[in-house]
Amino acid sequence: MTTINGVTKRNTSHTTSNKNHQIGNKEHITHRKKFNINSISWTPSFTGVCILGIELVVLVVRLVMSLCESLYRMFLPPKEKSIEGEVVLLTGAGHGIGRELAFQFASHGTKLVCWDIDEKGNHETKELLAKRGCKDVWTYKLDVSNREEVLATAEKVKKDVGDVTILVNNAGIMPSRPLKAHTPEEIRKIFDINVLAHFWALEAFLPSMVEKNHGHIVALSSMCGVIGVANVVPYCASKFAVRGMMESLYEELRSEDSKAHKSQIKFTTVYPIMVNTGLVKRPRNRFPLLLDMLTADVVARKIVKAMRRDYKEISIPVSMLTLDRIARLLPGKFIQAVKDFVDTGIDPDDL
Repeated sequence: MTTINGVTKRNTSHTTSNKNHQIGNKEHITHRKKFNINSISWTPSFTGVCILGIELVVLVVRLVMSLCESLYRMFLPPKEKSIEGEVVLLTGAGHGIGRELAFQFASHGTKLVCWDIDEKGNHETKELLAKRGCKDVWTYKLDVSNREEVLATAEKVKKDVGDVTILVNNAGIMPSRPLKAHTPEEIRKIFDINVLAHFWALEAFLPSMVEKNHGHIVALSSMCGVIGVANVVPYCASKFAVRGMMESLYEELRSEDSKAHKSQIKFTTVYPIMVNTGLVKRPRNRFPLLLDMLTADVVARKIVKAMRRDYKEISIPVSMLTLDRIARLLPGKFIQAVKDFVDTGIDPDDL
């Protein structure tokens, strides 16, 4: 402090210097804090990177193990499980693949529930089964696209036979014509039978499977649910829908798994190529020796075998899914050229 003309003044320069020094210290402290904060925040990030790295290594190990298992199963398939005493419900059991599936399941000692809108065809299936010595057969006439009818008939099945443990959604229709020739009513009918009927059957029988943690759902899709084909656009769309439904339902039940509880409900989606059941009226095939029409009995045997081995999906012939996955890695123009070369498809019914 200084005294001028009797007036005392504070030495502001020293005070200002102190303040500046304090401010500098605060900035230094703040900078140091910021540095420390950044250092602290880096630690969990580094830990996260380490954990992520470990998880990636585990994934690679699982990939190698899965490839080895797949290669092993090519030469030694899983053992086929017993289905004796199981209650099998077949939709579309009155003809074609459905009837042949009934024969196959009956040969394994199951109880058969046959659903079909064709009462005569369904009764014939029962008579043919009786001739083979199978007496545990119940037949019901219903429209599987009608939800109320499905739920009401399901209640009768539960009273007459018991809880369904193997559900085979097989019923389907396949009008073949260009999209512009389809009527809105026909497109709606295709989806009602080929897609929505699956949902109504699941609504009726899946809850008891979940409650008992036991069951198997088999759905007939098609290679038309994997590869788009001309003249069957609504049919292809419906079979793509079945594929998506089965895959997502499987994931939904799997997502509920825990260490204490794991879902034992199995899923098998089937992708046959053209089958000689009368649905495909005008097939086109340049190389019949490579992709010939399949018979219903051969397809049925392969379906039941795949189901008993708990395969998640199967194409018939078995190579078709693998070829499709390889093809999707190749340029699109080349795949179109291959399709044109093979020249396999379905011509319109009306021509």
